[in-house]
Amino acid sequence: MNIAFLDGYTINPGDLTWDSLEALGKLTVYDRTDADEVIDRARDAEVIIVNKTPLTAAHFEALPQLKLVCVAATGYDRIDIQAARAHGVTVCNCAGYSSRAVAQMAVSLLLEVADSVGTYAELNRQGEWARRSDFCYTLHPRLELVGKRAAIVGFGNIGQAIADILRALGMKLYAVSSKSQEELPADVTKLSLAEAFATCDVVSLNCPLNEANRGFVNAELLAQSNPHLILINTARGALINEADVAQALQAGKLGAYCTDVLQQEPSQADCPLFQAPRAWVTPHIGWNTPEARQRILAILKDNIEGFLNGTPKSVVN
Repeated sequence: MNIAFLDGYTINPGDLTWDSLEALGKLTVYDRTDADEVIDRARDAEVIIVNKTPLTAAHFEALPQLKLVCVAATGYDRIDIQAARAHGVTVCNCAGYSSRAVAQMAVSLLLEVADSVGTYAELNRQGEWARRSDFCYTLHPRLELVGKRAAIVGFGNIGQAIADILRALGMKLYAVSSKSQEELPADVTKLSLAEAFATCDVVSLNCPLNEANRGFVNAELLAQSNPHLILINTARGALINEADVAQALQAGKLGAYCTDVLQQEPSQADCPLFQAPRAWVTPHIGWNTPEARQRILAILKDNIEGFLNGTPKSVVN
């Protein structure tokens, strides 16, 4: 069996081994693959593994030998699921491998806004504290999180992991979720999206991207929001309209925007968020711990073995 991993570098830049996948067949790993290279590189593969490489209807049409696509991530919005189904190709994802890591990242972004640890550390390396007359100086008031209202949009594995940390910080918890109030923890209150943005101090986006919610954080929603709101996005960049968020920050209608994801990745140099005040942007690293990457490899092996044994797992189509 031929297996082609089209963009393996971010999963394994060299600190892990491919042994578990090599045991399943002839494995060919490419660091990264452009859209126009997919067909040539996957021409002989019965199994394709991708992380962020898009697979379109044209790709499925041109690869009749393809049987299985394994997405080395939770989100599969870059795969044309309908086309895969039409060509009899099974698509599996890797769910749950990084829930705690992403939750840690989301709260790290929140704490940077609240406490400015990175800002103070850099200023003090440049001698700022040594120039001060007092034992303590502040650039702006710190934000005490105890008692603040935090809404989690999407209360799945990652959302629940974030709730666990925010609960320990003493925050009041709310959820925008398809779950009923009875299905939520007793200390989590269900809100509508508009209520969450208007009444909460923090909103964390943790929902999957689909056509119904693409760009749903826009000027209309932000105009009705708490102007001091801290908005955190560790889900998908396309959930927000970046120009509208940047404009809200410029106008003082949004307290802060912290994101680990952008609409286009790698980022464009002219992304409006880079010029906006109180915007924190990290390079999609929330999922990326050695432990989480090792779990991805284990899930990929499990998914391929399950498919070969006639019991496919984590099927999304």
